[in-house]
Amino acid sequence: MKRRETRIAGFGGQGVITAGYVLANAAAIHDGQFALMSQSYGPEARGGSCKSDVITSDEFIDYSKVTRPDCLVAMSIDAFATYADSVKDGGVIVYDDSLVAIPEKSMDPEKSYYGVPAVATANEVGNKLAANMVMLGAVQALTGVVKPEALAASIMDRFPRRKVLNLQALQRGIELGTSRG
Repeated sequence: MKRRETRIAGFGGQGVITAGYVLANAAAIHDGQFALMSQSYGPEARGGSCKSDVITSDEFIDYSKVTRPDCLVAMSIDAFATYADSVKDGGVIVYDDSLVAIPEKSMDPEKSYYGVPAVATANEVGNKLAANMVMLGAVQALTGVVKPEALAASIMDRFPRRKVLNLQALQRGIELGTSRG
C-alpha cells in the first residue's frame, strides 16, 4: 500500500468531520497503517461548508496536507463543485446521489464516479444522520483504503451506544459500493 489521500466534504451537520475521524481511527488503530486527519469548517454550527482530509499510508507520513486526493466523498453539490477538479487522474469520486446531481458534461473521463443513495439508505436503517457511515462503507468497497473490519471496530469505538445502527449503515454502504464497483 502507498500513501492515499481521501477528502470528505459537505456541509455542517452531515457528519463530515466524524466520518474523517472514523476513517483515520480505523486505519491507525485497527488496520496497522499510519494515518493523519485534518479538518476545516466555517463558523456556522450547521449548514456551512466543511471538509475532512485523511491521509493513510503504510509508511511514515512526511507531508500532512492533501494535495491531489485519490478519493473525494462529496456529500453536497457545493463540495463537488469545489473539490472535484482537485482529484487526481485515476481517482474516485463518491457522491450522495440524493443530494448531488452531477451534469454529465462536468464528469472528467480520467476519474471514476459512483453515486450512492446515502441519505435514503440511512433513513432505511433508521436515522438519516448515518448517511456518513453509508458513504464510508461505499468508499471502503470502492477503494479498499482500510479493511471493513477496521471500519467496524472504529465505529464501535466512536459510537458505543449507537453501534448497531452505524454498523448497519456501514454494511449497507459496503453492499452499495460493491454493487457499483
